[in-house]
Amino acid sequence: MNAHELPILLDRASELPLAAQLATALRRAILGGILQHDEALPSTRALATSVRVSRGTVVAAYDQLAGEGYLLARPGSATRVMVERHDAVPAPAARNPTSAASAAARPPRPVTPPPLIDLAPGHPSTRTLVDPAWTAAWRAAVAASGRSDSPPSSGTIDLRTAIADHVRRARGLACRPDDVIVTAGTSDALATIGLAVAALAGGADGSEAGTHSARIAVEDPGYPTARRVLRRVGALLLPVRTDSDGIDLAELAALTPAPHAVLVTPSHQYPLGSSLSVQSRLDLLGWARAADAVVIEDDYDSEFRFETMPLPAVATLDRSGRVALVGSFSKTVTPWIRCGYIVASGDLGEALRAVRHDLDATVSGVQQAALAHYLASGGLARNVTRVRREYAHRRALVIGALGALPGVRLAGLDGGLHVVVHIDLPGGADASALVAQAAERGVRVASLADYAVLDRGQHGLVLGYGAPTDLELARALAVLAELLAAPSTH
Repeated sequence: MNAHELPILLDRASELPLAAQLATALRRAILGGILQHDEALPSTRALATSVRVSRGTVVAAYDQLAGEGYLLARPGSATRVMVERHDAVPAPAARNPTSAASAAARPPRPVTPPPLIDLAPGHPSTRTLVDPAWTAAWRAAVAASGRSDSPPSSGTIDLRTAIADHVRRARGLACRPDDVIVTAGTSDALATIGLAVAALAGGADGSEAGTHSARIAVEDPGYPTARRVLRRVGALLLPVRTDSDGIDLAELAALTPAPHAVLVTPSHQYPLGSSLSVQSRLDLLGWARAADAVVIEDDYDSEFRFETMPLPAVATLDRSGRVALVGSFSKTVTPWIRCGYIVASGDLGEALRAVRHDLDATVSGVQQAALAHYLASGGLARNVTRVRREYAHRRALVIGALGALPGVRLAGLDGGLHVVVHIDLPGGADASALVAQAAERGVRVASLADYAVLDRGQHGLVLGYGAPTDLELARALAVLAELLAAPSTH
């Protein structure tokens, strides 16, 4: 649409800033159907000239609406409308009785329900991803892709070097590229570790895959996919109570015989959101030394903290080579990039490299080259900074909508992309009925019970706020607030 065609009137005598007035006018134009889905907005320079404001004022208004989910702004291309209206357009009035009667005789047109707003946890925002650094990384990777050899089983040296530097800066862990093993995401990393732990325990080789050859303790509640993967590679899983203080180390120490490994999410427990204290991290390492066990540290979203600095990774406190640090780019880049890493040294690192050698490389060389370019150019660090601002704003929306409801307690908000909504339910019931009611009203959330192995009386909802736009999130939170405020909930 031409800048001169937009219905924008600014009151220069108002106390409201011009950028806020401009954002309000554009918002009304979108909701009123004047600006429609996928329509390109005028350039910031053209609109600034048309309404006689500075270009910075227009940029601020566009940024505000992009953050709310009304607009999509990508470097090098036009800013476009993201919102698609689903409300029915009123039919024109009948011109005569005959046409009115014929209209009444027609069956009513089916009403299309609004699209489902997915607040299932684990989905990041990817709207900021397509930028010059991302495009340049893939262009360089494709240009260098004409090779006749296969990628090394542990990953290319360029990507392992970039990951080692990333882990050093982001998590304070000094490691060498030789300590890094590239994997096809977290599940591939856990499968590799499960096989390596079994080998170290002396109970597995290629012919014994599928037997319960390794005992691995897991957090309860915890990550269901991790449990499925470890079972698939033959591990016997031992659930250990986990609460707002993290994994129960006394219950872990009481397991007899001691497990060969323990899987923990110490920086942001999944899904409860708790963080293991420094003393507990040291106690965990002490247990591992006494039990001759491996600590599998899943560091899945430690880049996103909002109130406190992240505690040091358990791996940074390890002096005996017992920790395998698992990371991925699913939350910081996109889940479609099935790429992650393991950082481990000593005998554990050797066992992991041996398994990786047998399984061969699982990530394409082109993809590894692109990610190496993206990390080395600083593109990943800049994208993390951008999306961290988005997540902080959406976190505030969650607190504002649900934080003051009676009988509701929010947890896990110090970092990450999801929140746990603890609810006082009658009779110790789980939240499955609430999940079903939300789905009927177009909102998908998860029940905390879905993450548990044993029913330990922890019930509530788990909802992610990373992927939806601000507008979608606000609509979904309004639905959830109404359901949670209903008397039958408490």
